[in-house]
Amino acid sequence: MAAAGTAAGPTGPEPMPSYAQLVQRGWGSALAAARGCADCGWGLARRGLAEHAHLAPPELLLLALCALGWTALRSAATSRLFRPLAKRCRLQPRDAAKMPESAWKFLFYLGAWSYSAYLLFGTDYPFFHDPPSVFYDWKMGMAVPRDIAAAYLLQGSFYGHSIYATLYMDAWRKDSVVMLIHHVVTLVLIVSSYAFRYHKVGILVLFLHDISDVQLEFTKLNIYFKSRGGSHHRLHALAADLGCLSFSLSWFWFRLYWFPLKVLYATSHCSLRAVPDIPFYFFFNALLLLLTLMNLYWFLYIVAFAAKVLTGQVREVKDVREYDTAEALSPKAGKAEKPLRNGLVKDKRF
Repeated sequence: MAAAGTAAGPTGPEPMPSYAQLVQRGWGSALAAARGCADCGWGLARRGLAEHAHLAPPELLLLALCALGWTALRSAATSRLFRPLAKRCRLQPRDAAKMPESAWKFLFYLGAWSYSAYLLFGTDYPFFHDPPSVFYDWKMGMAVPRDIAAAYLLQGSFYGHSIYATLYMDAWRKDSVVMLIHHVVTLVLIVSSYAFRYHKVGILVLFLHDISDVQLEFTKLNIYFKSRGGSHHRLHALAADLGCLSFSLSWFWFRLYWFPLKVLYATSHCSLRAVPDIPFYFFFNALLLLLTLMNLYWFLYIVAFAAKVLTGQVREVKDVREYDTAEALSPKAGKAEKPLRNGLVKDKRF
Protein backbone atom coordinates (compact mmCIF):
# COMPACT_ATOMS: atom_id res chain seq x y z
CA MET A 1 0.00 0.00 0.00
CA ALA A 2 1.16 3.57 -0.56
CA ALA A 3 2.62 5.20 2.47
CA ALA A 4 1.11 8.31 3.98
CA GLY A 5 3.43 11.31 4.15
CA THR A 6 4.90 12.30 7.49
CA ALA A 7 4.77 15.87 8.67
CA ALA A 8 8.06 17.69 8.23
CA GLY A 9 9.79 19.57 10.99
CA PRO A 10 9.24 23.29 11.44
CA THR A 11 12.39 24.18 9.47
CA GLY A 12 12.48 21.24 7.05
CA PRO A 13 14.90 18.31 7.12
CA GLU A 14 17.66 18.67 9.68
CA PRO A 15 21.23 18.35 8.35
CA MET A 16 23.04 15.18 9.38
CA PRO A 17 25.36 15.95 12.32
CA SER A 18 29.05 15.20 12.68
CA TYR A 19 30.39 12.60 15.11
CA ALA A 20 31.32 15.40 17.51
CA GLN A 21 27.81 16.84 17.38
CA LEU A 22 26.34 13.38 17.92
CA VAL A 23 28.39 12.83 21.07
CA GLN A 24 27.90 16.36 22.39
CA ARG A 25 24.16 16.66 21.75
CA GLY A 26 23.27 13.03 22.40
CA TRP A 27 25.21 12.89 25.66
CA GLY A 28 23.83 16.25 26.73
CA SER A 29 20.25 15.18 26.05
CA ALA A 30 20.76 11.92 27.93
CA LEU A 31 22.22 13.70 30.97
CA ALA A 32 19.39 16.24 30.97
CA ALA A 33 16.82 13.45 30.77
CA ALA A 34 18.50 11.60 33.66
CA ARG A 35 18.56 14.73 35.85
CA GLY A 36 14.94 15.51 35.11
CA CYS A 37 13.70 12.01 35.88
CA ALA A 38 12.32 12.02 39.41
CA ASP A 39 11.14 8.40 39.26
CA CYS A 40 13.19 6.28 36.88
CA GLY A 41 12.92 3.02 38.77
CA TRP A 42 10.94 -0.17 38.26
CA GLY A 43 7.68 1.58 39.13
CA LEU A 44 8.00 3.92 36.16
CA ALA A 45 8.93 1.00 33.90
CA ARG A 46 5.83 -0.94 34.93
CA ARG A 47 3.61 2.07 34.34
CA GLY A 48 5.27 2.67 30.99
CA LEU A 49 4.65 -0.90 29.90
CA ALA A 50 1.03 -0.73 30.96
CA GLU A 51 0.36 2.63 29.31
CA HIS A 52 2.45 2.58 26.15
CA ALA A 53 3.08 -1.03 25.08
CA HIS A 54 0.57 -2.24 22.50
CA LEU A 55 1.16 -5.84 21.48
CA ALA A 56 -1.77 -8.24 21.29
CA PRO A 57 -1.36 -11.98 22.04
CA PRO A 58 -2.50 -12.93 18.50
CA GLU A 59 0.36 -10.83 17.12
CA LEU A 60 2.88 -12.71 19.27
CA LEU A 61 1.36 -16.02 18.21
CA LEU A 62 1.64 -15.04 14.54
CA LEU A 63 5.27 -14.06 15.11
CA ALA A 64 6.05 -17.46 16.65
CA LEU A 65 4.26 -19.35 13.86
CA CYS A 66 6.16 -17.43 11.20
CA ALA A 67 9.45 -18.21 12.99
CA LEU A 68 8.58 -21.90 12.81
CA GLY A 69 7.67 -21.39 9.18
CA TRP A 70 11.11 -19.95 8.39
CA THR A 71 12.76 -22.96 10.03
CA ALA A 72 10.65 -25.40 8.03
CA LEU A 73 11.21 -23.46 4.81
CA ARG A 74 14.95 -23.44 5.32
CA SER A 75 15.04 -27.16 5.96
CA ALA A 76 13.02 -27.83 2.80
CA ALA A 77 15.07 -25.42 0.68
CA THR A 78 18.31 -26.98 1.88
CA SER A 79 17.32 -30.58 1.23
CA ARG A 80 15.52 -29.98 -2.09
CA LEU A 81 17.43 -27.05 -3.61
CA PHE A 82 20.72 -26.00 -2.02
CA ARG A 83 22.20 -29.44 -1.31
CA PRO A 84 21.36 -30.85 -4.78
CA LEU A 85 22.79 -27.68 -6.33
CA ALA A 86 26.05 -28.11 -4.43
CA LYS A 87 26.27 -31.71 -5.57
CA ARG A 88 25.45 -30.85 -9.18
CA CYS A 89 28.11 -28.12 -9.25
CA ARG A 90 30.65 -30.47 -7.63
CA LEU A 91 31.66 -28.11 -4.87
CA GLN A 92 34.50 -28.99 -2.54
CA PRO A 93 33.13 -30.95 0.47
CA ARG A 94 33.84 -28.17 2.98
CA ASP A 95 32.32 -25.54 0.66
CA ALA A 96 29.30 -27.73 -0.03
CA ALA A 97 28.71 -28.03 3.70
CA LYS A 98 28.58 -24.24 4.17
CA MET A 99 26.92 -23.18 0.91
CA PRO A 100 23.28 -23.84 1.98
CA GLU A 101 23.63 -21.53 4.96
CA SER A 102 24.95 -18.66 2.85
CA ALA A 103 22.43 -19.22 0.06
CA TRP A 104 19.55 -19.15 2.55
CA LYS A 105 20.73 -15.95 4.21
CA PHE A 106 21.55 -14.28 0.90
CA LEU A 107 18.05 -14.81 -0.45
CA PHE A 108 16.37 -13.57 2.72
CA TYR A 109 18.52 -10.49 3.23
CA LEU A 110 18.30 -9.54 -0.43
CA GLY A 111 14.50 -9.63 -0.27
CA ALA A 112 14.32 -7.92 3.13
CA TRP A 113 16.71 -5.13 2.17
CA SER A 114 14.97 -4.57 -1.16
CA TYR A 115 11.63 -4.17 0.63
CA SER A 116 13.13 -1.75 3.18
CA ALA A 117 14.67 0.25 0.33
CA TYR A 118 11.26 0.38 -1.33
CA LEU A 119 9.66 1.71 1.84
CA LEU A 120 12.32 4.40 2.26
CA PHE A 121 12.75 5.47 -1.36
CA GLY A 122 9.65 4.24 -3.22
CA THR A 123 7.02 5.76 -0.94
CA ASP A 124 6.42 9.09 0.80
CA TYR A 125 8.25 8.12 3.99
CA PRO A 126 11.01 10.74 4.60
CA PHE A 127 12.85 8.77 7.29
CA PHE A 128 16.16 8.31 5.46
CA HIS A 129 16.62 11.91 4.34
CA ASP A 130 15.13 13.36 7.55
CA PRO A 131 15.65 10.84 10.40
CA PRO A 132 14.31 13.17 13.16
CA SER A 133 10.93 12.99 11.36
CA VAL A 134 10.39 9.51 12.79
CA PHE A 135 9.29 11.18 16.04
CA TYR A 136 7.41 14.23 14.72
CA ASP A 137 3.93 12.72 14.87
CA TRP A 138 4.50 9.94 17.41
CA LYS A 139 1.44 9.11 19.50
CA MET A 140 0.83 6.44 22.08
CA GLY A 141 -0.81 3.42 20.45
CA MET A 142 -0.74 4.96 16.98
CA ALA A 143 -1.64 2.67 14.09
CA VAL A 144 1.21 0.90 12.30
CA PRO A 145 0.91 1.14 8.50
CA ARG A 146 0.39 -2.25 6.89
CA ASP A 147 3.49 -2.01 4.72
CA ILE A 148 5.69 -1.41 7.76
CA ALA A 149 3.82 -4.01 9.85
CA ALA A 150 4.52 -6.60 7.13
CA ALA A 151 8.24 -5.79 7.25
CA TYR A 152 8.22 -6.11 11.03
CA LEU A 153 6.49 -9.49 10.93
CA LEU A 154 8.95 -10.90 8.39
CA GLN A 155 12.04 -9.55 10.14
CA GLY A 156 10.92 -10.32 13.69
CA SER A 157 9.98 -13.90 12.89
CA PHE A 158 13.20 -14.40 10.96
CA TYR A 159 15.35 -13.29 13.89
CA GLY A 160 13.31 -15.55 16.15
CA HIS A 161 14.20 -18.40 13.81
CA SER A 162 17.82 -17.21 13.74
CA ILE A 163 18.26 -17.64 17.49
CA TYR A 164 17.34 -21.30 17.12
CA ALA A 165 19.41 -21.62 13.93
CA THR A 166 22.56 -20.21 15.54
CA LEU A 167 22.36 -22.82 18.28
CA TYR A 168 21.26 -25.88 16.34
CA MET A 169 21.59 -25.38 12.57
CA ASP A 170 24.54 -23.10 11.80
CA ALA A 171 28.25 -23.76 11.63
CA TRP A 172 29.75 -22.71 14.97
CA ARG A 173 32.26 -19.88 14.63
CA LYS A 174 34.48 -17.89 16.94
CA ASP A 175 31.96 -15.06 16.95
CA SER A 176 28.86 -17.23 17.28
CA VAL A 177 28.28 -16.14 20.88
CA VAL A 178 28.32 -12.51 19.77
CA MET A 179 26.06 -13.45 16.85
CA LEU A 180 23.61 -15.04 19.27
CA ILE A 181 23.61 -11.90 21.43
CA HIS A 182 23.08 -9.85 18.27
CA HIS A 183 20.02 -11.88 17.30
CA VAL A 184 18.52 -11.59 20.79
CA VAL A 185 19.12 -7.81 20.92
CA THR A 186 17.69 -7.39 17.41
CA LEU A 187 14.58 -9.42 18.23
CA VAL A 188 14.02 -7.44 21.45
CA LEU A 189 14.41 -4.20 19.50
CA ILE A 190 12.00 -5.31 16.79
CA VAL A 191 9.29 -6.51 19.16
CA SER A 192 9.59 -3.64 21.63
CA SER A 193 9.84 -0.93 18.97
CA TYR A 194 6.67 -2.30 17.40
CA ALA A 195 4.91 -2.40 20.76
CA PHE A 196 5.91 1.20 21.59
CA ARG A 197 5.25 2.39 18.04
CA TYR A 198 8.83 3.25 17.17
CA HIS A 199 8.38 1.36 13.92
CA LYS A 200 9.54 4.25 11.73
CA VAL A 201 13.05 4.32 13.13
CA GLY A 202 13.02 0.50 13.11
CA ILE A 203 12.69 0.42 9.31
CA LEU A 204 15.69 2.72 9.04
CA VAL A 205 17.75 0.47 11.33
CA LEU A 206 16.90 -2.63 9.29
CA PHE A 207 17.74 -0.92 6.00
CA LEU A 208 21.14 0.22 7.23
CA HIS A 209 22.09 -3.26 8.48
CA ASP A 210 20.73 -5.70 5.89
CA ILE A 211 22.80 -4.42 2.96
CA SER A 212 26.05 -5.62 4.55
CA ASP A 213 24.61 -9.10 5.06
CA VAL A 214 23.58 -9.24 1.40
CA GLN A 215 27.14 -8.49 0.30
CA LEU A 216 28.69 -10.82 2.87
CA GLU A 217 26.68 -13.84 1.74
CA PHE A 218 27.10 -12.97 -1.94
CA THR A 219 30.88 -12.93 -1.44
CA LYS A 220 30.89 -16.21 0.45
CA LEU A 221 28.82 -17.92 -2.25
CA ASN A 222 31.33 -16.85 -4.91
CA ILE A 223 34.17 -18.12 -2.74
CA TYR A 224 32.48 -21.52 -2.54
CA PHE A 225 31.78 -21.65 -6.29
CA LYS A 226 35.16 -20.48 -7.58
CA SER A 227 36.74 -23.94 -7.09
CA ARG A 228 33.79 -26.05 -8.22
CA GLY A 229 34.26 -29.08 -10.41
CA GLY A 230 37.94 -29.38 -9.60
CA SER A 231 38.89 -26.25 -11.56
CA HIS A 232 39.37 -22.55 -10.80
CA HIS A 233 36.68 -20.17 -12.08
CA ARG A 234 38.04 -16.65 -12.56
CA LEU A 235 34.63 -14.98 -12.75
CA HIS A 236 33.63 -16.21 -9.30
CA ALA A 237 37.09 -15.32 -7.94
CA LEU A 238 36.75 -11.77 -9.28
CA ALA A 239 33.21 -11.48 -7.87
CA ALA A 240 34.49 -12.68 -4.49
CA ASP A 241 37.29 -10.08 -4.45
CA LEU A 242 34.96 -7.26 -5.47
CA GLY A 243 32.33 -8.46 -3.01
CA CYS A 244 34.86 -8.48 -0.19
CA LEU A 245 35.85 -4.89 -0.96
CA SER A 246 32.23 -3.78 -1.30
CA PHE A 247 31.26 -5.53 1.91
CA SER A 248 34.05 -3.84 3.89
CA LEU A 249 33.17 -0.39 2.57
CA SER A 250 29.42 -0.82 3.07
CA TRP A 251 29.92 -2.09 6.62
CA PHE A 252 31.72 1.11 7.57
CA TRP A 253 29.47 3.44 5.58
CA PHE A 254 26.08 2.02 6.57
CA ARG A 255 26.74 0.67 10.07
CA LEU A 256 29.45 2.93 11.45
CA TYR A 257 28.79 6.18 9.60
CA TRP A 258 25.11 6.46 8.69
CA PHE A 259 23.74 4.38 11.57
CA PRO A 260 25.18 6.52 14.39
CA LEU A 261 24.65 9.85 12.64
CA LYS A 262 21.14 9.10 11.43
CA VAL A 263 19.65 6.68 13.95
CA LEU A 264 21.50 7.31 17.22
CA TYR A 265 21.31 11.06 16.75
CA ALA A 266 17.56 10.87 16.17
CA THR A 267 16.87 8.53 19.09
CA SER A 268 19.22 10.10 21.64
CA HIS A 269 18.71 13.80 20.87
CA CYS A 270 15.84 14.53 18.47
CA SER A 271 13.38 12.16 20.18
CA LEU A 272 13.36 14.27 23.37
CA ARG A 273 12.78 17.45 21.39
CA ALA A 274 9.73 15.99 19.65
CA VAL A 275 8.37 14.02 22.63
CA PRO A 276 9.87 15.33 25.91
CA ASP A 277 8.51 12.42 27.98
CA ILE A 278 9.11 9.72 25.38
CA PRO A 279 8.78 6.31 27.09
CA PHE A 280 11.73 3.95 27.60
CA TYR A 281 14.24 6.45 26.23
CA PHE A 282 17.21 4.90 28.06
CA PHE A 283 16.21 1.31 27.30
CA PHE A 284 16.04 1.74 23.53
CA ASN A 285 19.14 3.90 23.30
CA ALA A 286 21.11 1.40 25.38
CA LEU A 287 20.17 -1.41 23.00
CA LEU A 288 21.01 0.68 19.94
CA LEU A 289 24.36 1.58 21.47
CA LEU A 290 25.03 -2.10 22.15
CA LEU A 291 24.23 -2.80 18.50
CA THR A 292 26.75 -0.14 17.52
CA LEU A 293 29.44 -1.71 19.71
CA MET A 294 28.84 -5.11 18.10
CA ASN A 295 29.14 -3.52 14.66
CA LEU A 296 32.47 -2.05 15.73
CA TYR A 297 33.55 -5.45 17.13
CA TRP A 298 32.97 -7.14 13.78
CA PHE A 299 34.57 -4.26 11.90
CA LEU A 300 37.81 -4.97 13.77
CA TYR A 301 37.79 -8.45 12.22
CA ILE A 302 37.31 -6.87 8.80
CA VAL A 303 40.24 -4.51 9.36
CA ALA A 304 42.42 -7.38 10.61
CA PHE A 305 41.61 -9.42 7.51
CA ALA A 306 42.34 -6.46 5.22
CA ALA A 307 45.67 -5.97 6.98
CA LYS A 308 46.61 -9.60 6.29
CA VAL A 309 45.77 -9.15 2.61
CA LEU A 310 47.82 -5.94 2.34
CA THR A 311 50.83 -7.48 4.11
CA GLY A 312 50.74 -10.59 1.95
CA GLN A 313 49.76 -13.00 4.72
CA VAL A 314 46.62 -13.81 2.72
CA ARG A 315 47.03 -13.86 -1.06
CA GLU A 316 43.40 -14.42 -1.95
CA VAL A 317 39.98 -14.24 -0.38
CA LYS A 318 39.33 -17.69 1.00
CA ASP A 319 36.50 -16.83 3.37
CA VAL A 320 35.19 -13.36 4.16
CA ARG A 321 34.59 -14.49 7.71
CA GLU A 322 38.23 -15.54 7.93
CA TYR A 323 37.79 -16.04 11.65
CA ASP A 324 35.73 -19.22 11.14
CA THR A 325 36.69 -22.14 13.34
CA ALA A 326 39.66 -24.18 12.24
CA GLU A 327 39.15 -26.66 9.46
CA ALA A 328 39.67 -29.47 11.93
CA LEU A 329 36.36 -28.56 13.53
CA SER A 330 33.38 -29.77 11.57
CA PRO A 331 30.15 -27.71 11.41
CA LYS A 332 27.80 -28.23 14.31
CA ALA A 333 25.06 -30.67 13.47
CA GLY A 334 21.51 -30.06 14.56
CA LYS A 335 18.37 -32.12 14.17
CA ALA A 336 17.78 -30.69 10.70
CA GLU A 337 21.42 -30.68 9.61
CA LYS A 338 23.62 -33.74 10.10
CA PRO A 339 26.98 -34.28 8.40
CA LEU A 340 27.13 -36.99 5.77
CA ARG A 341 30.19 -39.10 5.13
CA ASN A 342 30.85 -37.39 1.81
CA GLY A 343 31.20 -33.99 3.50
CA LEU A 344 27.79 -32.63 2.55
CA VAL A 345 25.22 -31.66 5.13
CA LYS A 346 21.50 -32.02 5.39
CA ASP A 347 20.94 -28.42 6.44
CA LYS A 348 22.81 -25.46 8.01
CA ARG A 349 22.53 -21.99 9.62
CA PHE A 350 20.69 -18.62 9.11
